[in-house]
Amino acid sequence: MSDTPSSADHIRTHLARVAYLREQARTQGLTGAVTRLKQVQACRFRGTYQDMLADPRQAGAARFFLDELYGARDFSERDRQFSRIAGAIERLFPEDIGQLACDLSDLHALTESLDLAMAAHWQAQDDRTGNATRYLLAWRLTGQPGARQRQLRMVRHLGDELQRLTRRRSLRVALRMMRRPAEAAGLGALQHFLEQGFDAFALLGDARAFLQSIEERESSWLLLLDQGSEADASRQLADALRLGEQGL
Repeated sequence: MSDTPSSADHIRTHLARVAYLREQARTQGLTGAVTRLKQVQACRFRGTYQDMLADPRQAGAARFFLDELYGARDFSERDRQFSRIAGAIERLFPEDIGQLACDLSDLHALTESLDLAMAAHWQAQDDRTGNATRYLLAWRLTGQPGARQRQLRMVRHLGDELQRLTRRRSLRVALRMMRRPAEAAGLGALQHFLEQGFDAFALLGDARAFLQSIEERESSWLLLLDQGSEADASRQLADALRLGEQGL
């Protein structure tokens, strides 16, 4: 028997980390701050990608990224499913799908770690501080530019993998056939994630320009939030948040 950790082992490890971080947020009284921070980040995403969200061809993929990767919704149920039936993912789905689920859980754990660190600095500020200024200060006090770059690389990797897998027609057919067995096995959340991603990227066709645009825009945000002048960064962030609020 191989001693090399399987995808299921990695999924359980990443999601145990997420559960620990959620418990840390609860015991430190930061759950509300984490939630608010995620809402602000999702709002910034809507503002940054307003054009894509309004484009019928790109809207599905942009919404997928917003909901599944940058979203503010509660992923607790999806996490419980992934962790509980990690072994079943390997048995029921092709190896590529298992690796995709593993990569998603890795990104999820990294994102939760960064959000918790930021939430402590967010909560320490005056509630009367504007969201843009408050977010910028929390970002800079958190630091970790290397982790931010890794987070973006992981987002791009997931997009590239979805693009690659979507081109495999046999896999898309198999995925549709898996819907009932997946639901019966308690894999409904994973099934939903995969179907949403496959449908969105199938509509896109060649997703390279879409993914490159996300990478370029997010890289610009990282540079601005890390190194831009406080006045300029706060102004651009406030503008993005206003646009995002209009898209609600």
